Amino acid sequence: MPRYEYQALSNDTDEAEERLPLKSAIEGDESSEAYELVDSEASSAFHAKDGIHDGLVRPTAEDEATLRRISDVVPWSTYLIAIVELAERFSVYGSGAVLTNFIQHPLPPGSITGAGLEKGQSGALGKGQRMSTAIMTFTMFWVSLTPMLGAYIADVHLGRFKTICYAVGIALIGHIILIFAAVPGIIDHADLGLTFLLVSQVVIGLGTGLFKANISPLVAEQYKKTKSFVIRLPGDGERVIVDPKLTVSRIYMYFYLVINIGALLGQFSMTYTEKYLGYWPAFALPTAVFLLCPLILFLGRNRYVRSPPSGSVLFTFIRLMRFGSRRRWSLNPFRMYANFTRGDFWETVTPSRIPPAKQARWMKGLDDTWVTEVRRGLGACAVFAWFPLYWLTMSQMSTNLISQAATLRTDGLPNDLLTNIDPLTLVLVIPLCDLYLYPLLQRRGIKFLPIRRITVGFFIACSAMIWCAVLQYNIYRTNPCGTAASTCVDGQSLPLVSPMSVWLQAPSYLLIAVSEIFASITVMEYSFTKAPVNMRSLVMALLMGTSAVSAVLGEGFIWLSADPFLVWNYLVMAGLAGAGGIGFWVLMRGLDEEELDISKTRT
Repeated sequence: MPRYEYQALSNDTDEAEERLPLKSAIEGDESSEAYELVDSEASSAFHAKDGIHDGLVRPTAEDEATLRRISDVVPWSTYLIAIVELAERFSVYGSGAVLTNFIQHPLPPGSITGAGLEKGQSGALGKGQRMSTAIMTFTMFWVSLTPMLGAYIADVHLGRFKTICYAVGIALIGHIILIFAAVPGIIDHADLGLTFLLVSQVVIGLGTGLFKANISPLVAEQYKKTKSFVIRLPGDGERVIVDPKLTVSRIYMYFYLVINIGALLGQFSMTYTEKYLGYWPAFALPTAVFLLCPLILFLGRNRYVRSPPSGSVLFTFIRLMRFGSRRRWSLNPFRMYANFTRGDFWETVTPSRIPPAKQARWMKGLDDTWVTEVRRGLGACAVFAWFPLYWLTMSQMSTNLISQAATLRTDGLPNDLLTNIDPLTLVLVIPLCDLYLYPLLQRRGIKFLPIRRITVGFFIACSAMIWCAVLQYNIYRTNPCGTAASTCVDGQSLPLVSPMSVWLQAPSYLLIAVSEIFASITVMEYSFTKAPVNMRSLVMALLMGTSAVSAVLGEGFIWLSADPFLVWNYLVMAGLAGAGGIGFWVLMRGLDEEELDISKTRT
C-alpha cells in the first residue's frame, strides 16, 4: 500500500485546482484506512476522532495558499447506485424518446405496430404536434412536482434507500401499463391508446419523482468525509490537499455521465426499435432493462451508506419564515422591499436572540446552528430559482426538435435519432472537462466558480435556440408546402420534406449538451454542497420543482409549437435563456465574489 502522510483542512475550501487521474479516483474506498499513517511532526494538529476523520491533521496557512487540490477516491457503493440510475435512465429515456412520434403521427398505412420502416414515418395516435408537446410538457411538470412528495416520505418515514425501493416498484408498474398502450388491438384505437398512455405517464412520473428526489443525495452521501486533508503522493512525494468538495463535484460529474450513458443507450436503441419493429417492443425492452434496478438494490443493500429518517423540516421552515416576516409586510411595495432586505431578517429568528418567554411552541428545541443551516439551504434555492428559463430550452429536445427532424431529409434514419447527440456529447465531453479543461483553467489562475459556470451554460443554451430558429426559417423556405411543413404529404400520405439534411440539427444538440455540463451539473453539485444534511432531499426536490415551473411556463407557449409559428418559438426560447443568463449573473455573481474573498482571506 502507498504510504501517504496526510493532514486535515477545514471543510470550507475554494474551488478545486486539479483532479486525480480517473484511475486513482475509482480505486479504494472512502474510509481513512485507504491511506497509511506515518509519523507527523504536527501530531498536535490531528483532527478529533469521529470515526471518519481519525488521524487527519490541519495544514498550515501556507499549505492552503500553495498546495494544489485533488479529489479523493470514490467508494464502490457510489458506482453500484450509479448503475441503478443507468438502468432507470435507460428505461425512462428509451421509452420517452419515442413518445413524441407515438402521440403526434398516425399509424403508417397497413401497420399494426406503428413502425414506419425505411420510407415511412413511425406513429400511432395521430394527435398532432400541439397535443404531443402538451402531453410531454405535462409529463415533465408531473415528474418535476412529485419529488417534493419523495423528499417528505424519505425525511419523515422511510429514509432515502427504502423510498427509492418503493419508487422502483411504482415505476415498474407504470412501464408495464405503457406497453399495453402500444399492443395490437389497442394501438389502432387512438383514444383507448391515449388513455393507457396518460395513466402510464402518471404512474411512471410518480415513481420517477420519488426516485429522483433521493438518488442523487444518496449517491453523494456514500462519500462520508467532510474535512479536507493533505497527503504525500507516492512516487514524487508531492504534498497535495484532498478536497471533499472537489470529490463531491467529481461524483456528480461522473454520476451525470452515467445518466447520459443510460440515456444514450436507451434512446439510440429504441429509436431504431420504433422505426423497424414498432412501439410495443420499444416500450417492452426498457421495461426489461428496468428490472436491473430492484436486483442491484437488493444485491448491494448491505454496502450502501443509509441515512435514517430525520424528520421533515419543511413545516418548521415555513413557520420560521412566517415568524421572521412579521411586521415586514406592507401595502407599499417599496417599503415592503426595504423591510425584507434591510439585513436583520435572520437575527430576528435566531433562537439565542429571542427571550424564551417570546418563543413560539414550535421553536422549542431549535438552536442557532439549525437556523444557520436553513439560511444556507435557502441560499442554494436562490441560485436555482432562475432555472425554469433554462429548462425551457432543454425541453425542446424531447418535443419540437423531434418534430422538426421529421420535416428534414433523414435518408432512412429515425427522425428522433439525433436526440442521442446530447447524451453522446456529454459522455465524451464530461471527462475532458474533468481531466483537462478545469485543471488547465486553474493552472492559469482562472477561477471558473459555480456562478460563472452556470451563467456560461445559460448563454450556450441561448445560442442553441438561435441555431434552431435559423434552421426552422430555412425549413419553411425550402419545404414544398412552405410554412405548413409539419403536415406536408404527397398523394400516398408519405411526408414531403425539406431537401436539407437532418444532421443540420446536430449543432443545437451539441450546444445544449455543453450547456448542461456548465449549468445542470453545477447546480446539482451546488445544491448538495450548500444544503444542510437534514435538507438535502428537500433542496434537491425544490431544484427539480423548477422543472415543474418551467413546464407551466412551457404550456403557455404551446400555441407556438405548430406551423407557422415555430421560428418564433425558438426565438422566444433563446430570448428567455439569454435574459435569464443576464439576470442570473447580475444578481448572483456576488456569491462567486464571496468565494474569492474567502480565498484572499486565507492567503
